Amino acid sequence: MNLDLTWRLLKGAGRKGMLGTWLTLGAVAVSTALLLFAVAANYAFEARADRGAWRNPVPVKEGAVAIEAARFDFVGERAITVVDLAALKSGVHAPPGLPRFPAPGEVWLSPALAELAKELPADQLAKRYPDPKGVLGDEALVYPDELVAVVGHKPDAPEMTAPRSDDWILGKGPSRVADLAGTPSEDSEAYRALTLVASVLMVVPLLVFGGAAARLTVARRDQRLATLRLVGATPGQVVGMTAAEAAIVALAGALLGTVGYAVAAPLLARISIAGGPSFVSDLFPSPLILAAVLVAVPLLVGLSAVAGLRRVVVSPLGVAKRETPPGMRFLRVIVLLAVLAVFPLLTRGTSVALVAVALGLAFLCINLAGPWVVGMIGRITARSARAPARLLAGRRLVDDPRSAWRTVSGVALTGFVAGFLGLLSPGVFGDGQAPPQLRVSAPAAQGPAVADQARDRLRAAGITATVKATGRSSAPVVVAALGSSADTATIDRARTALAGLVPGRTPTTEVDDQRFGLQILSDVRVGTIVVLSVSFLVAIASSGITAASSVLDRRQTYGLLRLAGTPLEVLDRARRAETLIPLTVMGGGAILVGVFCAVPFMIGGMSAVGVLTLVGCVVVGFAGVIAAGALSRPLLRSVTADPAPRPD
Repeated sequence: MNLDLTWRLLKGAGRKGMLGTWLTLGAVAVSTALLLFAVAANYAFEARADRGAWRNPVPVKEGAVAIEAARFDFVGERAITVVDLAALKSGVHAPPGLPRFPAPGEVWLSPALAELAKELPADQLAKRYPDPKGVLGDEALVYPDELVAVVGHKPDAPEMTAPRSDDWILGKGPSRVADLAGTPSEDSEAYRALTLVASVLMVVPLLVFGGAAARLTVARRDQRLATLRLVGATPGQVVGMTAAEAAIVALAGALLGTVGYAVAAPLLARISIAGGPSFVSDLFPSPLILAAVLVAVPLLVGLSAVAGLRRVVVSPLGVAKRETPPGMRFLRVIVLLAVLAVFPLLTRGTSVALVAVALGLAFLCINLAGPWVVGMIGRITARSARAPARLLAGRRLVDDPRSAWRTVSGVALTGFVAGFLGLLSPGVFGDGQAPPQLRVSAPAAQGPAVADQARDRLRAAGITATVKATGRSSAPVVVAALGSSADTATIDRARTALAGLVPGRTPTTEVDDQRFGLQILSDVRVGTIVVLSVSFLVAIASSGITAASSVLDRRQTYGLLRLAGTPLEVLDRARRAETLIPLTVMGGGAILVGVFCAVPFMIGGMSAVGVLTLVGCVVVGFAGVIAAGALSRPLLRSVTADPAPRPD
């Protein structure tokens, strides 16, 4: 009976009532789509780490079946992962993406590297990896466009026996391994940790937005349910109808959001991070995770809707008479201050999980304290009002601070994200303007001999360079200065000429040495842009949807004010003021809280990029909220065009 009555009430809510239902459905759809993206990002980086683990060997002392070594080579501005393999016995299991274990002298290239070797002149790339046997499958690649080369050797080849330093360019090995399963690299673990933190920064505002979606048009629903209570409906029936209505709409919104995410996934996969774009399949969560989201979202919306029924169940007459609810307690602010006081202690360790929990607590406490601060802003605004619009705005904030907070909470929480990430945005890293020099480490006491060989190779390739051996005889370095006029093609020709000069070692430039540092900084910037984009999308959608639902909630009040002679312009100015006043205070406060929480993670001083990011976030946030609020002006005009009472 409850479900049938709920369905009848949904269908019979009238055109304006159904608009409120559509707003809730849209809010849930946006929340679900972005929530799936935030969750799937973690699984995408986990899949990347698993696919790249085979290149990070785990040495063993006994039971070895192969020798594995890994290093980096470079072409243009891109890195090439080179994996050297040698079998110690027959029948060794093939590496991922290969049909069999590579025989000595065989070379296997990734599809992108094989295509690049065909495009570039042979003396720039192809001669380094002559006569490739085939291409690697996707199982061997971290991302689709990755450049990877697998080279087979004999166990006693210099590449498999010569020791290497711990320089990251020289990679791992050579190591005796029992299998090629490997283990995720430190870099992949770092990216997974950063993704977890980024997910918290995205998920918490999404959960708040999803919970707020259940409270859209809450005043109209409370009036309707209070009337049912007064005519004899039991508390259980009221709770059941509310939960059923919220769950029906939320499930439809969650399914719509899932479809929207599936459509957008190929575009999201193009985001280049950690070296390149992602496989589309990595961005699709497992069926179990997808089912959990489809269950969790309606459950969250239903619980949020039921949690707001206390006044309807306990005091339906007060709701029907539109009595102002009791004020909230200052304890909300005390909890926020307490969390901020212990935040530096919570983030002092290296546990990423603890940092994520601390950020989540800060988020939730801002959301907890927000309505109390909005109510205080309303009292100050009403007392200092010198115009009708400002007085109406202040009284509205005092009357229902929770609803007013829902309108600005998205931007306020985004302000926290912007304040936290803005000052952590990295600045420049090196200038890369020094004349190009290729350097390669030589075996002990062989510096002059290796320098002579390098000189001969470069001369044979038609490359002008000054070659000399530097450093101590125990650790010599051969340097080939190519001159300031050398372009990218000349550098790549020199790399190819010097390939294999010292087995297992790669000639590199100063820019190569900085390349991965530059990549990490670039990825941090990309991650910042992605997180802020998601946050702003949530904030603007939240502001627009809640502003429209607020007009629907108060259409009776607006109608009575119009009947009393209040001009529409005054009502519109009051509506804007009740958004912009708390937005200015709460947005600025949230930014300061985010900056405070970012201080323990700062290394060095603030960067100009970070400051510009922060300022840009503030400008975009305010502009987005103003634009989203302006979209509800036609709705305000519509609900006040005929202010006579309506049965719905």
